[in-house]
Amino acid sequence: MVQVYCKNTGTSKSVTEGTTLYDIAKEFDFNKPYDILCAKVNNVIEGLKFKVYNSRDVEFLDYRNYGGRSAYCRSLSFLLFKAVHDCFEGAVLTMRRPISKGFFCSVEKADGSGLAEGDLERIIARMKELVAKDAPFGRREARIEDAIELFRGLGYEDVVAILETTGKVYVNYYTLEGTPDYYYDCLVPSTGYLKVWDLSEYCGGLLLRVPSRHHPEEVVPLLDQPKTFEVFHESLRWNRTMQLKHVGDVNKAILGGHARQLIQHSEALHEKKIVQMAEEIERRYNDKDNPCRIVLITGPSSSGKSTVCRRLAIQLAACGLSPCFFSTDDYFVNRVDTPLNPDGSYDFDGFETVDHRMLEKDVNRLLAGEEVEIPFYNFVTGLREYNGHRIKLGPGKILLIEGIHALNPGLIPSVPKSATYRIFINTITSSSLDNHNCIPTSDNRLLRRIVRDANMGSFTARESITNWPNVRRSEVKWIYPYQETADALFNSTYLVEFAVLRNHAEQILGTVPRNCPEYSEASRLLKFLHYFTPVSDKEVPSTSLLREFISPR
Repeated sequence: MVQVYCKNTGTSKSVTEGTTLYDIAKEFDFNKPYDILCAKVNNVIEGLKFKVYNSRDVEFLDYRNYGGRSAYCRSLSFLLFKAVHDCFEGAVLTMRRPISKGFFCSVEKADGSGLAEGDLERIIARMKELVAKDAPFGRREARIEDAIELFRGLGYEDVVAILETTGKVYVNYYTLEGTPDYYYDCLVPSTGYLKVWDLSEYCGGLLLRVPSRHHPEEVVPLLDQPKTFEVFHESLRWNRTMQLKHVGDVNKAILGGHARQLIQHSEALHEKKIVQMAEEIERRYNDKDNPCRIVLITGPSSSGKSTVCRRLAIQLAACGLSPCFFSTDDYFVNRVDTPLNPDGSYDFDGFETVDHRMLEKDVNRLLAGEEVEIPFYNFVTGLREYNGHRIKLGPGKILLIEGIHALNPGLIPSVPKSATYRIFINTITSSSLDNHNCIPTSDNRLLRRIVRDANMGSFTARESITNWPNVRRSEVKWIYPYQETADALFNSTYLVEFAVLRNHAEQILGTVPRNCPEYSEASRLLKFLHYFTPVSDKEVPSTSLLREFISPR
């Protein structure tokens, strides 16, 4: 017998060695409004078929937890793949990326054609049939050479490429009614768990919609994002041109000595976009009827706002304009006046954290031709100070305002929209691990933040991970609702970003103690980073946006 401590109940029970997590969950009585999907075992995510042979701490997770949602969505991807595989022999399903509150994907039949009339209905019917059968997901462990031989024989070269470059000795893969597929982490026990989803046509492909985080019994409402989708599609076209569809392709290019070339291409794409934005701003600045006088720049945490703002200022100067700028952070209220979160901690991300009334007043004074002293927020003392930083919008001058609330319509409501140019910076990852494993949307930003915080000495990896859910909640509430209102969307990702971050992040993540809750996320990120062949940051130019995170000033 072994002892299992259940964190959900705060109690322990003795169970027989080799008992699965699925059976152990039945032994503990706690509120289970939704299906248990997986569990943390000693702070590491495991599937419910995991067998316990030693005493362990266990925390059971449902869809409301990130680990549970991830297991559900991976399993749903396998369900869709199996349905496509059964309906159309030789067809290729590609899971592109999370977008519009779902997963954008495409299907290419063996003859190179896409889906025809009635095909979508066939796929949905087969998915529902598999769910009704409650077919089990099998898990197999194999030597890496055997797994490569299996997937190569099936024609899954995308999986072969990632397996050949990971350096693993053994690997797990999964099966569903005899059909094998590869997923980088655990699945739910069977298809019967996958009751809530929707599949529809979207932007020339399909959108696989998943349950709502807070109401898993409902499909999350569709959020149309045409501008975001176009930025993603632009990156995807470049990847195709470079023949770098998946991480395995990128790894092989790096191993072939092409890392510097890939970095140079990414830098060139960034600079090209910044030049285009600067030229459009210049054109609108010189519009006699509706001249642009303010550039508003926003984006979620660790998207690279500060670097983009500096590089845009240089290009605007090249266009003959004289930019001056400040951050919405400069107008933070004094710390004693900062709103509080429900747990009593300071809410540094809420809109009322910024004295937007004073900011709007100063902006209107600038537009009226007055000279204005811009405050400086002292994060050490928690006070807004005035240190003689004065600006004036004379001829040829243009104002850049950067910050997480820059696109909020309540920031400067009295300023005509025609007088502003709005930029949203995001990290839209266009590559995937392979055809069926999307890269989680915020992982590059989280890794950027962890590395920057550690290098600056501001927060440990554990503290950064602890605070990340609060950051994400604030982004959903205060930043992303205004993404589609932007005049320009800037994608700040790099094709080799994870390869560069790996050299920094591995050591930093290794400092997270195994006995703390944050170890679960640290362990997941470390496992994820191992899929990327590392690249030295010596290859990254000093002006690169990545320098904001790997060598912050």
